[in-house]
Amino acid sequence: MSQKLFIKKTVSSLSNEAAKKSHTLQRSLGALNLTTIGIGAIIGAGLFVLTGTAAAEYAGPGVIFSFIIGGIISVFAALCYAEFASLIPISGSAYSYAYVALGEFVAWIIGWGLTLQYLLSSCTVSVGWSSYFVSLLGDFGIVLPEAISKAPLSYDVVAGWHASGSMINLPAMCIVALMGILISVGTKAAASFNNVMVIIKLAVVLLFIGCGIGFVNWANFSPLIPENTGVFGQFGWSGVFRGAGVVFFAFIGFDALSTLTQEAKNPQKDMPRGMLGSLGICTICYILMAIVLTGLVSYKLLDVADPIAVAVNALGPKFLWLRLFVKVAILAGLTSVVMVMLLGQTRIFYTMAHDGLLPKKLGHINDKKHTPFFTTVLVTLVAMAIAAVFPVAVIGQLVVMATLLAFSIVCFGVLVLRYKQPKLHRPFKVPFAPWVPLIGALVCFAQMCALPLTTWIQLIVWTLIGFVVYFTYSIKHSKVRHQK
Repeated sequence: MSQKLFIKKTVSSLSNEAAKKSHTLQRSLGALNLTTIGIGAIIGAGLFVLTGTAAAEYAGPGVIFSFIIGGIISVFAALCYAEFASLIPISGSAYSYAYVALGEFVAWIIGWGLTLQYLLSSCTVSVGWSSYFVSLLGDFGIVLPEAISKAPLSYDVVAGWHASGSMINLPAMCIVALMGILISVGTKAAASFNNVMVIIKLAVVLLFIGCGIGFVNWANFSPLIPENTGVFGQFGWSGVFRGAGVVFFAFIGFDALSTLTQEAKNPQKDMPRGMLGSLGICTICYILMAIVLTGLVSYKLLDVADPIAVAVNALGPKFLWLRLFVKVAILAGLTSVVMVMLLGQTRIFYTMAHDGLLPKKLGHINDKKHTPFFTTVLVTLVAMAIAAVFPVAVIGQLVVMATLLAFSIVCFGVLVLRYKQPKLHRPFKVPFAPWVPLIGALVCFAQMCALPLTTWIQLIVWTLIGFVVYFTYSIKHSKVRHQK
């Protein structure tokens, strides 16, 4: 029984599977498309929403170092993802990689965890989108009642879960619905829309940095790392590391590209370029944005869902034009993240369904649109329900935990496959192996340890639910088991 739990797929079987035109997704994405999709997924809620939370509650202006730490961790993981993506040309991300390197049971744990990552990522970003949308309407004198624009549930470490007084977050639901409709039309249409959003997003990031740097109050950086309160994670260097865990959400978009491998024109070359290129561009932008944000406004004022809007408002009435432009562009940027994360989630379900671990219906491709239409509708409806009810901070940290788990297993999987199958043709190789994969696995796990205990409990509960699904359904329908 224990051996069957870790039954593996071979690289050749996955390559053959990708070549079968009967259920293959349309290959329409080049290196530029993949890079812009990566940027579209990376620059989003982590920068525009969670930066304020990390600065106000954990790191202060030291959130700058939190971004540097997060970027370093991401580079280790991205190199490992790039090797797997060039080696295994099929959708499925870390799930497919774990299936080859570590076996079915580990692959299931990762696939189940990726559901948290992609599905809840789209929900987190949509809640941030809602806050910026309400702020933008306020600039025009339109007040959207909190009863329909904020999460009805709220959470803090002292009071725990409690009702906020609101009924539903309607704007968050609406943006999820619109993006669900877009990705159901087709990947090429979604990629074209994303390209436009990325141009707008990068323009506003550069504009905010360029205009804001001249108004930075350098006194806001004193102290650069506020003194620890006596509690681990509340300022000091422990706060910087916990802040890195929170803003790590800002770096997770590059791995969404690995769910699109089967839709890339030349995955062996284009996937590594898209992953590493988008991550490098975004990391530089993040560090500069963190400097300007915490320089314009005291970190104590940034514990809000729209911290960039707070910083822009601090520039005064003469920058009204910038306020409006920044908020509109941020909305456009967050929109593209919602789209890419929903897209990634549908591809994860699609791949798992083809392996028999989820119902066959989730792997069905619409003949006209060449998209998993049923899966897209299902994922969109679930995401709408979550976005309507939960606050941004809680689901954001849970996403980070699931992502770090996936990253650590991917790094470890590279080590295992290098040892067990060293002669496999690898179009892209992680440099300085085995040290880079080993360090990547260790730093990801260490970053997980810096996250709050409540987040660990939530991940464990979700994993236990996954065990129930696996042992009651998936293990009985696994195609790999039937082939053996």
